[in-house]
Amino acid sequence: MAPDDPGDAERSRDPAVTRVEVPVDTRAPGGTTNAYLLDGLLVDPAARTDALDAAVAARGSGDRGVEAIAVTHAHPDHVGAVADYAAATGATVVAREGHADRFAAATGTEPDETVAPGERVADTAVRAVDTPGHAPDHLAFAAGDPDAPGRAVLCCGDLAVAEGSVAVVAPEGDLSAYLASLERVRDAGYGRLLPGHGPPIGDPQATCQRLIDHRLARERDVTAAIDRGAADLDAVVDGAYEKDLSGVRDLALATVAAHVEKLVAEGRVDGAWRARLADRGFD
Repeated sequence: MAPDDPGDAERSRDPAVTRVEVPVDTRAPGGTTNAYLLDGLLVDPAARTDALDAAVAARGSGDRGVEAIAVTHAHPDHVGAVADYAAATGATVVAREGHADRFAAATGTEPDETVAPGERVADTAVRAVDTPGHAPDHLAFAAGDPDAPGRAVLCCGDLAVAEGSVAVVAPEGDLSAYLASLERVRDAGYGRLLPGHGPPIGDPQATCQRLIDHRLARERDVTAAIDRGAADLDAVVDGAYEKDLSGVRDLALATVAAHVEKLVAEGRVDGAWRARLADRGFD
């Protein structure tokens, strides 16, 4: 971690951003994960590819070369080439504080150091931003001056997408944390979001609000299904979704389980649902 302030000159310049779409085994639309070079930080090198090799090489060894490597979270479609690029660049490998073991298990690489939300990542000017919900270790990475409209960017991983929605699924996903993360990012004044999948997001406030509205609408559907008498998760799924779930029913089931976990924690549905969740492996 690097708590020192980089100074006004470093904050005021536009961040150097390169996005590389990396083909990877993922259920996200498009079959790719975005790796980013964000100033001196390489984020989410999901696999080693010629295109990402070229982008790393193009940065050279100057003040915007690769100084550190980090991931937004340790899901398999975000971490596959951390070890490769650490060896190729000699960059400092950074994990989220409190989740170093999870990082090492996912990447096969022991981190050189850890970073907590609000701190600079290694010797870069990029700061870690707390965005749990999709995963408990989820971080985003901010560069540029948040007080300069259109210049500050947030590499946001699986917090947001330009189209569609983000999977927040039990047992790992936490919908209360996810909604709180969206609200914080919505209100922070970033000019752009750089998501883990799909194109950059030029309207962060509207996109975050759309995703909040989507989750709350699904919550209402889940609550209504339970109020109508649905007594198990499959019945709630059937009552909460109108679309064809062929090929994605497992995700719908895990999404509904995450919603029910939130409703139980808030005392809005019967506590007996805890046992029903546990019976399906969501505990």
